[in-house]
Amino acid sequence: MSAILYTFRRCPYAMRARLAIAYCLPDHYFELREVVLRDKPGALIKISPKATVPVVQLANGEVLEESLEIMLFALSQHKERGQALLPDALKNDIFHLIEQNDGDFKWALDRYKYSDRYEESQMYYREKGEIFLSQLNARLETSRYLMGEGPTLADLAIFPFIRQFAHVDKKWFDASSYQPLAQWLDDWLMSDIFKGIMQKYPQWHERAKAVYFPHDSQDAKERKSHE
Repeated sequence: MSAILYTFRRCPYAMRARLAIAYCLPDHYFELREVVLRDKPGALIKISPKATVPVVQLANGEVLEESLEIMLFALSQHKERGQALLPDALKNDIFHLIEQNDGDFKWALDRYKYSDRYEESQMYYREKGEIFLSQLNARLETSRYLMGEGPTLADLAIFPFIRQFAHVDKKWFDASSYQPLAQWLDDWLMSDIFKGIMQKYPQWHERAKAVYFPHDSQDAKERKSHE
């Protein structure tokens, strides 16, 4: 039995889980089950009653219900890439930055994106989000990635949320003073790994033919069967 990945293509939490899997486990076979959030499958609810994505069910039955938990699992399965993405010397800084992203910045992002549902103006929530943007931009003024010259878990975990923030008002973001951050974002958007994890899949249902992730895993599996 393959591990199973329940995901939703445009969810930033699901994106970062897929990024870590694609980066660290390109030759593993996850059965990908694309979820429509308004029509969540019973199989997902059964193993994870909160029924949010991403969720991974491992071959041994263990269930991983948080995106960061899935990312750390992927890193743990490939020692070399895992250490590159989460170097011991940078662990505290990486986790602190992710905590800021998942806390105050995500709070501002949700309200910036859907400001008509909240009390304050869209500009108010954008300015709250800019506190974090400024911090990231300062880092990227002197290095290609958030922690230096190579990508780390911080880049993979934070990028999907910056993508979402930028797309609320792309014209404003592109004209803003955050040009190093904008270049970092564009580099990720144009990367092969991002294009790979954003491949479209149909909604999964009980009788659906299995599809595998990373997207070329099934082809690789078929090639190996003929060797």
